[in-house]
Amino acid sequence: MTMLVSEPRRQQQQQQASDFKEEILRLKEEKDVVILAHNYQVPDVQDVADYTGDSLGLSRQAAQADRQTILFCGVHFMAETAAIISPHKRVLIPEPDAGCSLSDSITVEELRDWKAAHPGSISVGYVNTTAEIKAELDYCCTSSNAVKVVDSIPAEKEILFLPDMFLGSYVAKVTGRKNMRIWAGECHVHAGITPQDIEEKLASLKDSEFVIHPECSCTTPMMYDAASGGFGDAKKVSVLSTEGMLNHVAASPSRNFVVATEVGILYRMRKQNPTKNFVPASENAECQYMKMITLQKVYDSLLNERSVVSVPPHIADRARLAIERMLEIG
Repeated sequence: MTMLVSEPRRQQQQQQASDFKEEILRLKEEKDVVILAHNYQVPDVQDVADYTGDSLGLSRQAAQADRQTILFCGVHFMAETAAIISPHKRVLIPEPDAGCSLSDSITVEELRDWKAAHPGSISVGYVNTTAEIKAELDYCCTSSNAVKVVDSIPAEKEILFLPDMFLGSYVAKVTGRKNMRIWAGECHVHAGITPQDIEEKLASLKDSEFVIHPECSCTTPMMYDAASGGFGDAKKVSVLSTEGMLNHVAASPSRNFVVATEVGILYRMRKQNPTKNFVPASENAECQYMKMITLQKVYDSLLNERSVVSVPPHIADRARLAIERMLEIG
């Protein structure tokens, strides 16, 4: 049941948000803090960020930031990655319990056993993994550069790709690799976007483009067909990372878009493209972990300098190599 908010209550909430934003902007300057926010964060949090982007963009910004403290508005593995590549900076996270269902789909023990069963293989892990997992990898990747990373590995080398089975299957199809073994993990948000969701939205929105994240389950053959330009009655279909989606819709002459990823990205799309129409493939595609971070938690973390994210040096040193390879490949 939808709860209606009275007008006085709504105004009170808006004033409170305004007050938090003003204090956050003051505190980040006073305390030499850069605020990074993922595209799936709630609008108020995106509004106070110095940079909003996808995993690859945030990783680069963390490495390049000239401020001594990074406040990372995203899930925990993202803040860990920032701490690994910026060992001399302090990294804060507003909500330390903001986890990730995809990251949780493989343990370091499972990865070690998998590698032991396939000696000589090259391990490629999605950035949506813990620091311990990254320390066991040869390469890290994001959805925006996974194809490039796999293409950079000699064709004769067997690849262990983890943990997302939909991204892995998509990369295998696009690259034509026959020697990729793929872990059976998934993001619960993207896995929940069904072909029926997409077909219904495309049918309801005429002359629409369809943009889809490669973690979606709906389904891998559909995504491969989409990448080739052939899906249903859609004029154009593109398989893209979240940042790739934002760049694409801004440059496209189309006015209507069906977007298959977490709904948080729609705020930035609409803000940057006010004359265009964006519809989520599924209104239920919402990550409860990303939404755990609120404006008040950002303020509290800044004010009290709490929830410092640290990675033990012996893990960070090993994980850094895989992450640096990811950043070098671009």
